[in-house]
Amino acid sequence: MKYIVVSGGVISGIGKGVIASSTGLLMKTQGLKICSIKIDPYMNLDAGTMSPLEHGECFVLNDGGETDLDLGNYERYVNIELSKDHNITTGKIYMNVIERERKGEYLGKTVQIVPHLTNAIQDWIERVSKIPVDSSGEEPDLCIIELGGTVGDIESAPFIEALRQFQFRVGKENFALIHVSLVPVIHGEQKTKPTQAAIKDLRSLGLTPDLIAVRCQEKLDVSTIDKIAMFCHVGVDRVINVYDVNSTYHVPLLLKEQGLIDTLNRILEIDTTTISESFKGYGSNLFTNWNQLCSNIDSSDKTVQIALVGKYTNLHDSYLSVIKALEHSCMKLSKKLQINWIESTDLENCPNKDNEKWEIVKQSDGILVPGGFGSRGIEGMILAANYARLNKVPYLGICLGLQVATIEFCRNVLEIENGSSCEFEQDMSPEDPRAIVVYMPEIDQENLGGTMRLGLRTTNFSKEFAGSKIQKIYGGFDSVEERHRHRYEVNPELIPKLEPKGLKFVGKDETLIRCEILELDDHPYYVATQYHPEYKSKVLKPSPPFLGLVAAASGELNSEWLNKCVKEANEISSEKVMF
Repeated sequence: MKYIVVSGGVISGIGKGVIASSTGLLMKTQGLKICSIKIDPYMNLDAGTMSPLEHGECFVLNDGGETDLDLGNYERYVNIELSKDHNITTGKIYMNVIERERKGEYLGKTVQIVPHLTNAIQDWIERVSKIPVDSSGEEPDLCIIELGGTVGDIESAPFIEALRQFQFRVGKENFALIHVSLVPVIHGEQKTKPTQAAIKDLRSLGLTPDLIAVRCQEKLDVSTIDKIAMFCHVGVDRVINVYDVNSTYHVPLLLKEQGLIDTLNRILEIDTTTISESFKGYGSNLFTNWNQLCSNIDSSDKTVQIALVGKYTNLHDSYLSVIKALEHSCMKLSKKLQINWIESTDLENCPNKDNEKWEIVKQSDGILVPGGFGSRGIEGMILAANYARLNKVPYLGICLGLQVATIEFCRNVLEIENGSSCEFEQDMSPEDPRAIVVYMPEIDQENLGGTMRLGLRTTNFSKEFAGSKIQKIYGGFDSVEERHRHRYEVNPELIPKLEPKGLKFVGKDETLIRCEILELDDHPYYVATQYHPEYKSKVLKPSPPFLGLVAAASGELNSEWLNKCVKEANEISSEKVMF
């Protein structure tokens, strides 16, 4: 097993996740099997109870793990499916050590950071790196480990020490360190001192970078590269210039141009002659397809405007997977994406829909209402769903977006006065005739962490409504598997009243009772899902509900396009996909 660690210095949010994902993608283009691990040095067990405005979105995995958003980057770029154990947090490690101490596994020893905590970190990495994460079902060849935070932070100290020891445990030929740093441009001059200081700190902790990935808004001057190489004790060819490009999807191409693959092969002594020819062929096709994708970005000329009406729009990372799923769909359809960010509270208290934010909604080609929790801004979301329904504007609702669409329909079509959700009206019982959305009976109503309906579940398409738009976009299959994260659901007793009025629940759970997908009759595209389709969207395989939204918003969703979706999906399913 080979390991590549990606660390960061100078500032947070420097782009470690994109560089780690891009590195994994490039190594995979050789035919290697890749896995990824994210280390988050916070005390939380997982990201499930953290505010999106605090830490960005919570990404959900197949096994229900609620993790850092960077695991979404890994899955999207490298086309893998990770487990909750691929996200290591300080809380998880301390709990692991304390549980072992309580069981007496340390044989009376005084339990310390070194060696007990650092050994637990190393053992965790070694165990998890061997878990198959792609359709080959085989153990990975290479593990990319991203160390969250900034080197020098007190929170990351145990992980730095564990990785220092780990390089000797696995052998230097199996361990490479990429350190991501920043070169700011001040008054036109590229400043290397922050990078020099960051590398000095890293070396003082016992880790020497094999490569330095330098983030800068512009290409580095030759003199800047020479200076970094000299004072940071690396070869000039080990300084990788990661300057601003058209999109993050161009970063792998930028890294490849600078010889990253060959350099890592030399450092890790990777013998490409031992890789099977079939895996090499897959890797070659992967790079060709990625290259074509970037060409689509560069050549696209038509812009599609999507109004994203949400509760956490002040931090765009709160909706990172939604953004990426929209980007994937636009790239496939050779469109440029423009997201019009609308805080849902700004749409409230405006009966004539004539304020500045409403004008932006009206100019948009499509409307998307994503997930969220709590009552703030709900009425604005309901108004957005109402506008999309009445004005035939393509609409996609996700989780909460499905619930508000149903509430809107119940209020205005079924004429249920003050219809609402038990989430927003704490004193409302499920038996109340106003209860459109109810608490799921099996869900813990007191403990919040890890108690929602989480992870991969099956959605069955209704035979009664066979041939719906969304079913065709999914390929015409009888069922799909998507990831969930919710506590509330549409009251099942209302479904027989809603469907005759045109709001068809075309997808239901395994029991054929619980609502999973709705689609409105006589509308260009009015679709909502209880699950989160954005979590499974891949760069080269966009999420179908998002693809349908972008196609409808750009005027391309017609019977011919839908039939093409079915044909392509069946061709892909008949192929033997290695990984």
